[in-house]
Amino acid sequence: MSVRKRTLRVLAGTVSALALALSFGSASASAAPAAAQVDMTVTSGWNNWSCKPSAAHPNPVVLAHGTFANSWDNWLMAAPYLVQRGYCVYSLDYGQQAGVPLVHGIGPIAKSADQLSVFVDKVLKSTGAKKVDIVGHSQGGGALPRYYLKFLGGADKVDKLVGIAPSNHGTTASGMARLIDAVPGARNVVSLTMPGVEDQLVGSEFMKKLNAGGDTVPGVKYTVIATKYDEVVTPYRTQFLSGPNVRNIELQNLCKWDISEHAAIGTIDRIAFHEVANALDPAHATPTTCSSALS
Repeated sequence: MSVRKRTLRVLAGTVSALALALSFGSASASAAPAAAQVDMTVTSGWNNWSCKPSAAHPNPVVLAHGTFANSWDNWLMAAPYLVQRGYCVYSLDYGQQAGVPLVHGIGPIAKSADQLSVFVDKVLKSTGAKKVDIVGHSQGGGALPRYYLKFLGGADKVDKLVGIAPSNHGTTASGMARLIDAVPGARNVVSLTMPGVEDQLVGSEFMKKLNAGGDTVPGVKYTVIATKYDEVVTPYRTQFLSGPNVRNIELQNLCKWDISEHAAIGTIDRIAFHEVANALDPAHATPTTCSSALS
């Protein structure tokens, strides 16, 4: 085999492995046949555009999925959880790439942030609310909303940002980023095919711009919920933010028996969901413990 062919094979394998490693909360592809049916169904008031926020919960909640996920598979458990607690809840798809159905969050994050901006405006207009709260998983809880807050005027429209396993400072992807950088041209290939992935790698130009001048913007309250078993946004402590109005939470400090990794913490972990509810309504927060999994 020629050197060129060997290099291309290594590059292809690296990109494929990265796509697998960076499955930020994506559900199994076996769920795809139900997509159209789920998309047409209002689940317990989720994406109910006639919903009006209550005095107890005046801010509608916008859910932002992770990379390689979409607006329904990431939130099949979390959205009804919040609806049952009296919130108007909405989720969007962003970061679509032509010819890639169901799997989103892979387009350039700056353009995805424009989509988030339009969606937030739609929610505010529909509900009559002054501000929204954003709850996001991985890219949707870190890089995406923080870009919106910092560069697109989102700080005037968002009260709270709750990031579950958020990609705040770039990820090494358990060493995958170093492997990509070791293969000549590999990062360029990832940038061309999955720019939203490259944006989140440690050292990317996007990450440098996002974090220049500090992690936070005035007026927004930030909560980060991370798991020490995260194998995607690594090292996991890079998820934490610095600045005023920030609360960083390690899931295992709430329940040491919780072994959720990157996908589970944002898709099925009711202990994490309980802490999301606390972040959204701190005046009525209750202790989050292992028993919160049954609440």
